[in-house]
Amino acid sequence: MAQAGVHGLLALAINKWVPDKKWLFIGILLGSIAPDLDNLAVAVATISGKSTNGLHRTFTHSLITVGSVILLFYLIAKITKQTQWWNLGLGLGIGIFLHILLDLLIWFNGVEILWPFPSWINLWEGVNPPDWFNKLLMPLEFLFFALYFILLQNWAINSGTDSDYLPKLKIWIISQILLFVIFLGLVHTLNRFFMLPYGLFYLLSLGLAFGVTFRMNRTLELHS
Repeated sequence: MAQAGVHGLLALAINKWVPDKKWLFIGILLGSIAPDLDNLAVAVATISGKSTNGLHRTFTHSLITVGSVILLFYLIAKITKQTQWWNLGLGLGIGIFLHILLDLLIWFNGVEILWPFPSWINLWEGVNPPDWFNKLLMPLEFLFFALYFILLQNWAINSGTDSDYLPKLKIWIISQILLFVIFLGLVHTLNRFFMLPYGLFYLLSLGLAFGVTFRMNRTLELHS
């Protein structure tokens, strides 16, 4: 599985090197998380009984997609004469690129880096992690989402921004920690029935990460 929370944490970590341009940093954050939305396509294919081949780490993990996103927002900026759209598109492109790079370097799987052209690259080919490690990665998704939210919470507290949202953010943090604990147990007990509830809550948590990131725009703009 992907680790969308890890990608979000990496994007937060580079904020000191991001120029202070409107919507650039939030674009990097959203771009860092966005490629894992391909899991939604995987879920739809699974439920409908269709093949999931070619759906994960392909069209959302391609350098061609990076270039297309940047070009699209460049054109929007030119048409609207609003430079923040260019900043957003550039940020999205940077974020997706960072996501691709991290997937290549630390996850035991490949990426179709020039999709739609055959270009599967797996730097860990031949390496097979133990079963317990693969099982642990899945519930860890929720823990990393919680850590992402916690860091955003600390930024908001330190900068005095989005204070009205912090009580709700605390609820989201607790919910992600609880999901981590629950699925840490279920991954060892549900066996073949595990992926249905896990996939549902993972996609909900991924959507939540997008929502929280959008909602805390004031905090993120201040820290960019």
